[in-house]
Amino acid sequence: MPTNALTDARCKGAKASDKPYKLFDGGGLHLYVSTTGSRTWRLAYRLAGKPQTMSLGSYPEITLAAARVKREEVKRALIEGHDPMAPRRVNRQGMTLAEATDTYWQGRKDVSATYRTNALRGIELHLVRLMPKPIGSITRDDLLGELLLMDAAGLHVYVRKVRMWVGQVFEWAVENGIANINPAALIRPEKAFGRAKVTSFAALALREVPEFLERLAMEGDLQSVLACRLLALTWVRTNELRMMEWSEVDEAAKVWLIPAGKMKRDRDHLVPLSSQSLAVLKQLRARSRPEARYVFSAPHRMDRPMSENAVLTLIARMGYRGRMTGHGWRSVASTWANENGYSPDAIERQLAHVPDNKIRAVYNRAEYLPDRKKLLQDWADWLDSCGLTPA
Repeated sequence: MPTNALTDARCKGAKASDKPYKLFDGGGLHLYVSTTGSRTWRLAYRLAGKPQTMSLGSYPEITLAAARVKREEVKRALIEGHDPMAPRRVNRQGMTLAEATDTYWQGRKDVSATYRTNALRGIELHLVRLMPKPIGSITRDDLLGELLLMDAAGLHVYVRKVRMWVGQVFEWAVENGIANINPAALIRPEKAFGRAKVTSFAALALREVPEFLERLAMEGDLQSVLACRLLALTWVRTNELRMMEWSEVDEAAKVWLIPAGKMKRDRDHLVPLSSQSLAVLKQLRARSRPEARYVFSAPHRMDRPMSENAVLTLIARMGYRGRMTGHGWRSVASTWANENGYSPDAIERQLAHVPDNKIRAVYNRAEYLPDRKKLLQDWADWLDSCGLTPA
């Protein structure tokens, strides 16, 4: 195979697929693209007749040119009879799971800070007895024993996440010669763990919306009432609304930009603001203090958002406990939009869902924006016809 077959443009354009794949540059050097879209330089070579694979670092932190330089350095080491992985094994010999977890996840710059924190916390809390052990000494049975404790506690969904998160640490350790196996890869979740009963956020049927809005109007203009209205109008998740900051709102352009770190995925999300949304924001602006950071500030702390249970408490007080939630507006809105023939792609983008086809072009935060503006304004007008804005 010829060497230097790749171009930087091709590396930049490498996107996630349903299965991991490799882009070959020649001489054993290739770019490994995972199903999550992370890109890692790997070098395949032989040592004493046995195939070996060495990780050279992540792209684009390690450029194509730098990866080629590393390839030549490894070749020289092999010609001189040296094991190119030996320095790593010496420097990291005895690295514990705790050290490896911190090193790996702190180096993951392709995910949001929130996601990285959740992964670290999940591993540290639930694999506490394994954390002091050398990562290379941990077996499948060791790991499975800890994960089964989570499963027995009813954490059927979360245990799968922890297995996935720690599995990525083990994979990194194997690539870097610190461990010989990835024990997480030897555990089949569908066989090892139970399944949680599938539940969804309580949501109203469309026919129930007018009565709900009538009762909402009786609650006056409390902060939680305005929050519930804005949830209905914007289709965002409750936590995204709680964390809404005045600096993110462009009232002139009639948009709200939610930065990547606040979203489930590390992607910005643009929310068109209907005239009704802007009216709610005008009410909130009038009662907000100049120093307030959050649109929905805590009652006595301008530097903190309102309680995560504020809207849920309001809904329960209205008599809808178990029948409706703040998050439920997303389901109500989606049902209305689909029943009225709006573009499925525009609906999915407004809900900030990941496309089913992950090979599509890079996500654009403004994708389908004209369609989404019309969609949210039509939806707001329909809500008004049901009594969203008190007479």
